[in-house]
Amino acid sequence: MEKDTRPYVPWKLMDDFMTSVFVRLGLPEDDARLCSDVLLESDRRGIESHGCNRFKPIYIDRIKAGILNPITKIDILKETPTTAVLDANDGMGMVAGKKAMDLCIEKAHQYGMGMVAVRNSSHYGIAGYWTTLATKENMIGITGTNARPSIAPTFGVENMLGTNPLTFGLPTDEPFPFVLDCATSIIQNGKIEYYARIGHDVPAGMVIGRDGSQLTDSTQILKDIRSQKAALAPLGGLGELFAGYKGYGYATVVEILSAALQSGIFLKDLDGKDEQGNIRPYHLGHFFIAIDTEAFMGADAFKKTCGDILRALRASEKAPGQSRIYTAGEKEYDTWMYRKDKGVPVTEAVQKEFIQLRDEFGLTHIHFPFES
Repeated sequence: MEKDTRPYVPWKLMDDFMTSVFVRLGLPEDDARLCSDVLLESDRRGIESHGCNRFKPIYIDRIKAGILNPITKIDILKETPTTAVLDANDGMGMVAGKKAMDLCIEKAHQYGMGMVAVRNSSHYGIAGYWTTLATKENMIGITGTNARPSIAPTFGVENMLGTNPLTFGLPTDEPFPFVLDCATSIIQNGKIEYYARIGHDVPAGMVIGRDGSQLTDSTQILKDIRSQKAALAPLGGLGELFAGYKGYGYATVVEILSAALQSGIFLKDLDGKDEQGNIRPYHLGHFFIAIDTEAFMGADAFKKTCGDILRALRASEKAPGQSRIYTAGEKEYDTWMYRKDKGVPVTEAVQKEFIQLRDEFGLTHIHFPFES
């Protein structure tokens, strides 16, 4: 692993800080702790595009702007033995996600499977957090969410679809589950935000302008996507040469399941703006599935077969110059093993945000290691 020269903040200090800020903004203590944990799970796994980097711009700023409710009131609109539809009333997406996946797991324990759709929600953090709740119960976890329009359809240049992750978690007999957690775009907004923070360009071929040009300036791309002057390429890239239509198709599947199951809004209506251009809640939709492996040939049999498949893949012949083959979730586990005693690495831009928030909310007992 490359040497990281950024300062590290202890996990408990970071958790206490973010929880305290959330509470100051009106979240109940338990909800605040959950939201902090979801963000930190991204950093534990090395997925920094969805970790503490997003604490201020995606959650704190939106609560302050009045488009994200700190109190999450969840209504059950419809329920059957194996399904449910929840309304999050524009509250915290992580709180809605926990309620939804817990309900899926409860139903799966009783009936073998459970599926829950959520409407009027918000950004729910790293999607793999929710599927991992299922794997801890020896279940298969699946989730997806729509998002503000960012992806252009194949042969198009207009941002129509969200980055729409389609995420799977599978229990194994290894120390970590198989977790495939990735956007259906070739790059996601959070990654571009991270590039902008550290002053890096986006590689060519990942973002397209309305004139068909390939854009690379990460800071300008963020502005252009929000003003609909640029769009992300779907998985596979632009056009059909490298099968970009596959990413486009999967993004569409997630859009349909996220919206149609709960009769919610979709595509351009998810841009967070009203007819006059004023900001409003995003009204996102999510779906969650839990499948109990015990209901098939048993959890132990499933986990062993799953583990055998993953071990065989990692043991297969490597390409010249490559020392290791990975399976999904393995790099994230390695990152956690490296970081668990070190803490959370924090960029200079985030350091400034955290100091500003600490001072704004009078958290005088908090002192960060990166302060002189």
